[in-house]
Amino acid sequence: MRRVRRALLSVSDKTGIVSFAKSLDEMGVQIISTGGTARTLQDAGIPVTPVEQVTGFAEMMEGRVKTLHPAIHAGILADRRKPEHLQALQTAGFEPIDLVCVNLYPFESTAARPDVTLDEAVENIDIGGPTMVRAAAKNHHSVAVVVDPADYDHIIEEMRAHDGAISLETRCRLAAKAFAHTAFYDAQIATYLRRQYTPDTLFPQELTIALRKAQELRYGENPHQQAAFYRMPGFSEPSIATARQIHGKELSYNNLLDCDAALELVKEFAADRPTCVIIKHTNPCGVAVADTLPDAVERARMADPVSAFGGIMALNRPVDAQTAERITAPNTFLECLIAPAFVEEALPVLIEKKKWGANLRLLEVGKLTPPQEGLILRGLTGSALVQTRDVQILLRAPSSQEQQPLTHRPHDLYQEALTTVTQRQPTDAEMEQLLFAWKVVKHVKSNAIVLAKDWVIVGVGAGQMNRVQSVRLACEAAGERAKDAVLASDAFFPFPDNIEAAASAGVTAIIQPGGSVKDQEVIAAADRLGLAMVFTGIRHFRH
Repeated sequence: MRRVRRALLSVSDKTGIVSFAKSLDEMGVQIISTGGTARTLQDAGIPVTPVEQVTGFAEMMEGRVKTLHPAIHAGILADRRKPEHLQALQTAGFEPIDLVCVNLYPFESTAARPDVTLDEAVENIDIGGPTMVRAAAKNHHSVAVVVDPADYDHIIEEMRAHDGAISLETRCRLAAKAFAHTAFYDAQIATYLRRQYTPDTLFPQELTIALRKAQELRYGENPHQQAAFYRMPGFSEPSIATARQIHGKELSYNNLLDCDAALELVKEFAADRPTCVIIKHTNPCGVAVADTLPDAVERARMADPVSAFGGIMALNRPVDAQTAERITAPNTFLECLIAPAFVEEALPVLIEKKKWGANLRLLEVGKLTPPQEGLILRGLTGSALVQTRDVQILLRAPSSQEQQPLTHRPHDLYQEALTTVTQRQPTDAEMEQLLFAWKVVKHVKSNAIVLAKDWVIVGVGAGQMNRVQSVRLACEAAGERAKDAVLASDAFFPFPDNIEAAASAGVTAIIQPGGSVKDQEVIAAADRLGLAMVFTGIRHFRH
């Protein structure tokens, strides 16, 4: 145990600081403080020693320099186990500092402001704060460092129970937390400045990523695994990270994976007609576009009612009472429902009509926008893969009278850039369905095959070790609905047998990337069987 006789308090977040300081003062601790913190404590009637009284120098350069002084850092860094350190302090006329309570300039909230300037963001990069935190954390055998107001009560309780002392165990725990805090802070700064100064450098030599725990989960993919959910600060795109859960049980690890898959797919239809997506085990089992949201829900569910039972549903429109009635129709069950918003009249229907409504997770994500460019990470054992997001979409080229779509990005693919490689051109109706299926197949695990008909996904083949098996599974799932359907493949067909299997089921048109060494044989098979086929030149593997 080490008794606290002298403490330095300098916080941007004043939450709980008055109560904390008052308790320290009641235990006879001398409080040193700076700037706004000192004024806050003085206004509360708490005795404070200004830092300039300790250093002998007034703060300068608009507060940039105030604690960067040997009188402060020698007092923090002196290892009480070493007599020579204590002698050096005495010779210099400095005194030990036993507790450092510091939290940092609000860089995160400042940089997240839409109107922030670069100068404002840079000015909110704390220098003295992290220096004191790191110094105290390094010297945790002698000093307690506190960076989180949530720790104030525990610290006071321990000191009161031990005559003003704090245990080594607690100091060690606080030190580890402090270094994580400064690392998180620095990661945010590095990310911001990298975007400002080197926006073309996608993959820097040292990639820093800040993540903040949102919640601990009951377990991971399986009950014997532990898990937690982390968010990236400042991320604002509609996502599971920014969603607001307004009802239902706590989300599980698998719920979060499936919800992310559902939302990312429905965002492809952000500006389209009412759309419903149903996900099971991260793959779509039902997708439909209709003139009304209730019809989209019904059509998506009937695409594969067996798989839809117990699935995750995402919608691109607010949920009204009529849609809620369709969602809770007989023989239905959902784990989660994601939508831009929920009309008040819809909530009783969703929550009370069915027994499972009491546990139904309702996630409100706000107005949907198309997927935005950025990086995604995938963890491997002892390592990670990082890549740009697959945000490529198909666009109809604007006429000379129309403005270019707001969603256009340099790598987007115009419908007019598709190449028809067969003798038969797809009809306009087939082309509409091909583009619909192409949006969906991008979100199916490879090898991925999707059959579409009348704005409904009627068959899905996912995650097979060979492509022809995925074709057969999709056609089998579609059954009679495969007749006059179209087919999308996330990657090229290596052999003509895929085309033959699709044609025998009744498929009339195909969209695929092309690029196989056997493209000519595949095209010849399509011509022989009377199918239309277009190449995109872009694949959508999803492993």
